[in-house]
This record gives sequence, structure tokens and C-alpha cells, in this order.
Amino acid sequence: MTTRFLFIILTFPLLLGSCLKDINPSDSLTTGTLTQTAQGLRQALNGAYALFKDHVEFNGTTDLNNMYLRQYFQMSDFASDDIVCAQTTTDPLYYSFSLNHTPTQTNSRYFWYISYKIINDVNTVIEAAEAVPDPDVAIKQLIGECYFLRAFCHFNLVKFYARPYALDPAADGIILRTSTSDPSAKARASVAEVYASVIADAEKGASLMQQQRGVQYASQEAAWALLSRAYLYKGNNDSTIYYSDKVINAGRFGLENAVGFRSMFANAMGSKETIFCVAFTTVDDYGKGGSIASMIYSDGNSGWGEEFASQSLRDTMSAYSQDARWSYIQPLKDGNGDLQKKNGIETYYILKFSGQGGSPTLSSPILFRLSEMYLNKAEAEAKAGNATAALNDVDMIRKNRGLENALYNGQLPAGKTALQTVLKERRIELAFEGHRSFDVYRNNLSMNRTYWGYHLPGLKESDIDLSKRPAGYENMVINPDNKRLIYFIPIDEIQTNKLCSQNP
Repeated sequence: MTTRFLFIILTFPLLLGSCLKDINPSDSLTTGTLTQTAQGLRQALNGAYALFKDHVEFNGTTDLNNMYLRQYFQMSDFASDDIVCAQTTTDPLYYSFSLNHTPTQTNSRYFWYISYKIINDVNTVIEAAEAVPDPDVAIKQLIGECYFLRAFCHFNLVKFYARPYALDPAADGIILRTSTSDPSAKARASVAEVYASVIADAEKGASLMQQQRGVQYASQEAAWALLSRAYLYKGNNDSTIYYSDKVINAGRFGLENAVGFRSMFANAMGSKETIFCVAFTTVDDYGKGGSIASMIYSDGNSGWGEEFASQSLRDTMSAYSQDARWSYIQPLKDGNGDLQKKNGIETYYILKFSGQGGSPTLSSPILFRLSEMYLNKAEAEAKAGNATAALNDVDMIRKNRGLENALYNGQLPAGKTALQTVLKERRIELAFEGHRSFDVYRNNLSMNRTYWGYHLPGLKESDIDLSKRPAGYENMVINPDNKRLIYFIPIDEIQTNKLCSQNP
């Protein structure tokens, strides 16, 4: 166990005590005074963008382990079958592997807090900007970006803290905050109501945004991409295809070929495939203590390197060694060429959050890219019964990943459905980018984690036999009706907002 984890277990009890009363409810955050000028509004909006990557004081301290995007990727991907945990730990990230969530876990509490802080900030900007008489295209662009960010944050919240739309649209969703005058005490909207708000905000944002400020800022195409994703999760095939096509046909983006793909994530700002990313600079390189990369990669000292690409994902990719997507999975070998293990688990580092400027801990995480639009469209086409169109969209990805000689050409693999084929490609293409858990459960599928790793309760290194599959452990197959697919509403909200119900 690392020293960092010892520190966390010593300080964690403090989070359960009287300090909780110092956490503001989700709607009581302010941005300060805004001037009704484009420059003033832009500065305020930049503050909202910065919250995706900043370390913000929470519960009286500023902790390098807390950052919106770090929690976003860990809370989603560490709960999937793409990443394996190589040890038990007291770090809250372990709850995603073990499913032993609590209302007091710091990562979830922080993610909720910052999400609503961003929402409140953009609400403040919207209200100031919409009071400007006869706004010009620049101010309309800023208002549109705010609607996009509000939609994006509400959507991320409903994915983590509520049942998938396809399973129960009437279930409790999250608290919708669409005005700075919303009462502090407010009940959760239904999942269907949250989706309606997300879609309305994204559509309004798209109608207002007519400028291009760079992929580190929202754009009309980013709003269309969000609509494509939201409609896919909702199960509306026609609208998914419609908005995917709008992005694909916009002419601003292109698929990286196999060569370009290998450096795309290290050069996200300049990639022709990036629709929207969060721009990190050398000043934002948080190193071993607080980067997204630190848990999944290490060059020897740059990170903890304790979570790896799973055997399940590697088996899924095993048919094609020439697949360019292998470039983001790096086996750790010793001087004799032997694969290294950590606590009995084979070490396959993950590189999608490394390499910017040559740094092992720096990247500008891509939140929307063109490949997802092809895959969203393909899934919707498969569900609508158009297998040929779905396979053609999948082939657009494959021929740009070094698989020109392994295209489907309209023919399904033996014994596979179009949807199974699309979901397999989606898993490989979007691995480690925060999609996998949601893709499984929103399709009412089970997550199969029958491979060696410390998500298995009670596992000891002496139990591991890599020549066999594990048997007899809990958490190997997780069904979509499992209550712990979603996180508890954080205790801060429950204590300060008496109308907010808790997840069962």
C-alpha cells in the first residue's frame, strides 16, 4: 500500500464529522459580479471551463486527487471490464471496482459538487448575457456555450447517479438547476425530465453558437455531438442518426488514419478528429500526485501505475495485432523481455492520458470526437434493423485503424448480430474514455468481469492462476438490475437539501 493511501485513510474520518455542515448545497455557489460585456462574460465563462481541470477547495482542503475529469474517468472506467485493479486500496477509486459505494466517498462528493458549481456558474453567465440588449454574435456564442456546458454536466450527473433511461425513465434522476433563483431545497427530477432538459439545452446551445473558438470551447458541432450521445442513451434511433450525420457532414472534422491515431491523444488540440476537449497546458501538469494518467501508467516514477488494461479487453482485441489501438496499451517488461506483474496481475499500462509535450502525466482529454459519431450512428442503425449501414460505419473506423484487410464489407461475423458487432467495435475504439460501463448497462446487458483482479472480494495473490479463469467470487458478473451500478447521492446534498431522496 502506498503512502498516499495511508494519508487518505487517516484523513477520511474527518470527512464524516462536523465539517460536512460547511459544504454548500448544490445551488448556492456564486461566480461574483459580472459585467454585461463580451469580455466580462468571456472571463466568467472561462472560469467555468477551468473547473473541469482545476483543483478546487472542498470540505476545507485542496487535494490533488480531486479534479472533475480525474473523477469522471475513474468513476466510469474503473467500474467497467476494460480496467483491472492490481491491488486493494483505501483510495475512494476502489469503490468503483468493488461496488461498495457510500454516500460519504470523497470522489463522488467532489464530482457532484464541481458539476453543480459549473452549472451555477453558467446559469449566472446566461442570466447576465441574456439581459444584454440586442446581443451580437459573440455574446450569443457565449450564451450557447453556457447552455452546452449546463446540458453536459446535467447529463454526466444523471449517468452516474440515476438508472439508465432505457431501463426506467420514470426513476429518480438528479436535481435540475436551470436558474440561479432555484430554491436550495429541491427534489430530484425524473430521468426522463433530466433528458428533456439536456436535449433542450443542447438544442438551444447549437442554435446560438455560430463562431469557432477552438476545440477547447463548445461549438455548434459539440452540441450536436452531445445530442447524438443523449439520443443514443435515450434509445431514439432516428435522432441519433440525424445528429451524428450533422457532425460528420459539417466538414470540420476527419478520422485520423492509423498513423495519426497513435499520437491523437497526445496532440488532442491539433487532431482533426477532436470535437471538444479540455485543454491542459504544462502549468496544468499535475504529475504523479493528481494527473489522470498517474493511476494507469508510470514511466518508473511518474505515476502509481496500479490499474491496467484488463484481460477481458485484451482478449477482445486479440485477433488483430496490427490494430493501431494496441498503441495505447503498453506491456511492462523487464530486461529479459518478461512481462512484469503487480500482486500477480499482468502489467499493461494505458497511455490515452499521457504524452502531451512528451510528459507521461499530461494530456488534454477528448470528450467528444468524430469516431464516436460513426459508432453512435452505427448502433442506432443496428437497432433500427439496418445491419449493412451499421457495418459500413464500423468499417469507416476499422480502415483507419490499420484493419483495411479486415473489413466487414456488409457481412456479419458468423453467429453475431449487428448490435453485438457494433458494441464490440465501440468498446475497442472508445476504451478508457468513459463510455464502457454506460454502454453495457443502458443496453440492459451484464458486465462480465470474470478475470483475475482485486475487484474480486477476498482475492489473495496466492490464489491467482493465470492459466485458469477465477471461479466462486462475487463481482464477476454484474447484472443491469444491480443497485450499485449507480452512486449514492452525496451526503452533503442529502443533509442540506431535505427534498432530495437517496438512492436505495
